[in-house]
Amino acid sequence: MKKIAIFGSGSWGTAIALLLVRAGHRVSLIGIFSDEIDLMKRRKENVPYLPGVFLPDEILPTTDLAEIDAEAVFLVVPSHAVRESARLIKPYLRPGCIVVNAAKGLEENTHLRLSQALEEELPKHPIAVLSGPSHAEEVGRDVPTAVVVASEDISIAEAVQDLIMTSKFRVYTNRDIIGVELGGALKNIIALCTGILEGMNPRDNTKAALITRGLAEITRLGIAMGAERQTFSGLSGIGDLIVTCTSLHSRNLRAGRALGAGKPLEEVLREVGMVVEGVRATKVAYELSKKYAIPMPITEQAYKVLFEGLSPNEALANLMMRGKKHETEDMGILGL
Repeated sequence: MKKIAIFGSGSWGTAIALLLVRAGHRVSLIGIFSDEIDLMKRRKENVPYLPGVFLPDEILPTTDLAEIDAEAVFLVVPSHAVRESARLIKPYLRPGCIVVNAAKGLEENTHLRLSQALEEELPKHPIAVLSGPSHAEEVGRDVPTAVVVASEDISIAEAVQDLIMTSKFRVYTNRDIIGVELGGALKNIIALCTGILEGMNPRDNTKAALITRGLAEITRLGIAMGAERQTFSGLSGIGDLIVTCTSLHSRNLRAGRALGAGKPLEEVLREVGMVVEGVRATKVAYELSKKYAIPMPITEQAYKVLFEGLSPNEALANLMMRGKKHETEDMGILGL
């Protein structure tokens, strides 16, 4: 039994805490809001974020940052809070402690991947990334799930694999941390767009085309940024894309549906009540596509809908009326 700390007590942080207990560890689940933590202690349940799932005694909900002193720390916060969270926990980390980032996104101002932000803030600590199709609502209830852990040092990824793998939670390792992170971040854009389509009430053909071509443009940008093509055919690529574009648990999908039905973005974000990562990811990916001169037509239209007032119907028409293309011509440009 090892002592593991989780910083971030939302739905995914709570689900990972439950997973680690099933793997035989004691877990400190650290949050910053004392009222939420006190409620969790009293009810043995994360009422606002993961209701109906019992929290065993091996999970210690706390606001005490000294509990960061553990053999490994999972950082489970929204993408925009990763850097500040790293600064907050840094004084409490044991030497050589592995930091596992479970957030999926890109840093908005710097355009960095989240592991790059962590490397800047925590240069003495090995960094790993956890990604793949893994909704908290299902992991929390021990539904069979498969994910990937990535690190440039494969021994670090294997150490995390050993920590969290159970009979219901299968973990693969990958050295391509760039591809794993980009797959996890960029699929939120396509899920948001899939939701917009559903809000407009088109049919299955349209959604299938969007998801397929969405994967194509994710792959194009990923390869331009140094990722390996095959990663996007794996759990953090097509796997996470499928679940986020189809699941009732997907916040990006729910937000997109409301946008497609005509609600303004600010109202949608208030109604969802939790972070919709696809909104920030759209802005960053759009700017990255310009930087790397990579065509990302779906992302471009999403950007115009979210930030420039374009209607979803106009965006769909723009996508359908693009110039004629060969299906694999962009892959040839990238040497694929």
